[in-house]
Amino acid sequence: MPESPAPPPARFAYWVPNVSGGLVTSTIEQRTDWGYDYNRELAVLAENNGFEYALSQVRYMASYGAEYQHESTGFSLALLLATERLKVIAAVHPGLWHPGVLAKFGATADQLSGGRFAVNVVSGWFKDEFTALGEPWLEHDERYRRAEEFIRALRSVWTEDHAELAGDFYRIRDFSLKPKPLNTAARPHPEIFQGGNSTAARAMAGRVSDWYFSNGKDFDGVTEQLRDIRASAAAAGRPAPGFGLNGFLIARDTEAEAREVLREIVAKADTEAVHGFGAAVKQAGRSTADGTGMWQDSSFEDLVQYNDGFRTCLIGTPEQIAERIVAYKRLGVDLFLLGFLHYLEEVEYFGRRVLPLVRELEAQEEAREADPAGPAGRVPAPARH
Repeated sequence: MPESPAPPPARFAYWVPNVSGGLVTSTIEQRTDWGYDYNRELAVLAENNGFEYALSQVRYMASYGAEYQHESTGFSLALLLATERLKVIAAVHPGLWHPGVLAKFGATADQLSGGRFAVNVVSGWFKDEFTALGEPWLEHDERYRRAEEFIRALRSVWTEDHAELAGDFYRIRDFSLKPKPLNTAARPHPEIFQGGNSTAARAMAGRVSDWYFSNGKDFDGVTEQLRDIRASAAAAGRPAPGFGLNGFLIARDTEAEAREVLREIVAKADTEAVHGFGAAVKQAGRSTADGTGMWQDSSFEDLVQYNDGFRTCLIGTPEQIAERIVAYKRLGVDLFLLGFLHYLEEVEYFGRRVLPLVRELEAQEEAREADPAGPAGRVPAPARH
């Protein structure tokens, strides 16, 4: 009987700090800069320290500590041209982009970068960005319905000649894109990511997306989301999308040092900005059909890292963090989307201290599965917290 192929190693992405304020809404010192020179240096450093992907954020106006913002698609292309291997994911909003226009940009970016462009379709949570630009603000589940149609249109334009779509939100008639993005052995078109924790988001991911990004979650939360996404994909007759998990990583030589950093981040939180953000996102989540939108159970402390990154608990020594990453991988997490306080220093520390331990534990896990009776070493089971 042929052996099952070994699972691929855990993959890593980082949040591109292309908006001001860093990745936590706190007055703590963050030696992170939103400008291009800093981000170009960071991208090169990251691809040389184990990162396969980078995700450029999208905000169109000042909000909750993000006073300045670089546009995500243009910034992503600049980072692609500054690197050799890094895949850069540009976050985009349906409703502010037409899928055919984005497809054209994406094909050019993919051609120029040798097949390293990707997109993250963001259904939207910040009402003011739409209304300030004179665009309609749809109810939550309608935003996801539009996002699903956007993805179907995008994939059609990227892969078909004479693309056609008669949707509720988009109309495409006999549209042929030339040149198309690269069709490689790794992927037939640029990878399509999406986020969202709601029931509508999970169902959409199973039906149309290549990747699903979760906000920060503990082991139970990841298990629940994986179950729902896989069920949706099975019902649609397609493979389940890859699963990406957000986490804010604080690695220090001792657990006490790491915990003290977390304590200081929360103690110095920008209270007004955190409460404002919480009010906006909880309102958006409450508008879901079943009230299960993102951030509905997020505490004040969770919202200081605006994608619940503390909840993943990647906080401690390199050994503790590596064990937790491998435990998440065992559950089914394929990609870890990481944020940091001081990016340059901490990305280098991750590559030097944490990543080798992850690879060592993965090798032990593979050997243990190949020979359960052998002395391959034990990878700790997930702690239930």
